[in-house]
Amino acid sequence: MTILRIPGLVDAHVHLREPGYEHKEDFYSGTAAALAGGVTTVLDMPNTQPPTATPEQLAAKARLAAAKAVCDVGLFVAATNDLADAYLPAATRACGLKIYVSDTFGSLRIDTLDLMHRLFRTWAERARDVGYRSDGQAGGLGPVAVHAEELMLPVCLNLSRLYDAPLHVVHVSRRSEIELIRVAKERGYRVTCEVTPHHLFLTTDDAARLGPLGDMRPRLATPDDQCALWKNLAVIDVFATDHAPHTQAEKALPEPPPGVPGLETMLPLLLTAVADQRLTLDDIIARCCVNPRRIYGLPEQPETWVEVEILEEPIAWRNEEMHTRVGWSPFAGIPLRARVRSVTLRGAPVYADGTLLAQPGSGHVLFHAAG
Repeated sequence: MTILRIPGLVDAHVHLREPGYEHKEDFYSGTAAALAGGVTTVLDMPNTQPPTATPEQLAAKARLAAAKAVCDVGLFVAATNDLADAYLPAATRACGLKIYVSDTFGSLRIDTLDLMHRLFRTWAERARDVGYRSDGQAGGLGPVAVHAEELMLPVCLNLSRLYDAPLHVVHVSRRSEIELIRVAKERGYRVTCEVTPHHLFLTTDDAARLGPLGDMRPRLATPDDQCALWKNLAVIDVFATDHAPHTQAEKALPEPPPGVPGLETMLPLLLTAVADQRLTLDDIIARCCVNPRRIYGLPEQPETWVEVEILEEPIAWRNEEMHTRVGWSPFAGIPLRARVRSVTLRGAPVYADGTLLAQPGSGHVLFHAAG
């Protein structure tokens, strides 16, 4: 038996569903799932009900997280097509600005070039007053994070260049997108990007087997797209789950909502890739610890580590052992070579051998007291 000790991971893209969709997940169940997956910091997306798009909504969400979270939580603020710059007074208390230009719902879908210009321009103007965040400092802004697929990606890249605003592209899934980002980086654009484990380890070849449990946005891509992600590993800054839980009953509906849980399977999947010599441990630490902390200016967590058991023989993933409220994974039954044994956060044991030890509210809400 081999035990590895690694730093607590950052998952820079999760949907903890509170407020508005607590039957799927809330701050307690979602951060419990994070600790079970070796994740000690999560960055929560703003597409809740209501969307996190005003200072009041961000403050209300921070209070919910402060009462329930068992790991550290950063909160994105959202751009919407009807509230314009309402989020700006709270910009320094968010981990970043999230802009949806592809495949989302309601007021969060930004669908005019004029409004896209305004959002990038006003974020950059605010940054000239307070700076961009680095090294966990109080105040400052995080990057503009975009859900921008295919033709919308070059729009966002060029607006970032025009206004000199750092851009983070979430859940890249296609050859065309990762190759475009590679060229943009080579030309000096201030762009970083992330890729999910489900796009690294699943493709359209798995769609029939998974059915609605494999439906997410971006959709599962082709084996060629997946190959391009692995070939361009050096271009990928972050591995993040896009943890987006829905109940199995919702997934069985005629029009199931897109999204899959992922907090508990990311580290076992990535360590299995290390065992298969597709990744190194340094690759994981760079993309799940070092880079997300740098990109979002996250504070360090002293005396924090994860102990992981590397298995001599792979064990199939079991839904019954999950902590997420929805209790299922698209990786159920997949043989994995690692499991999280224990997690220590700021010197305190918070998870051990399948049991959550942390108390609700013991996690920190990042940046909410800043600015």
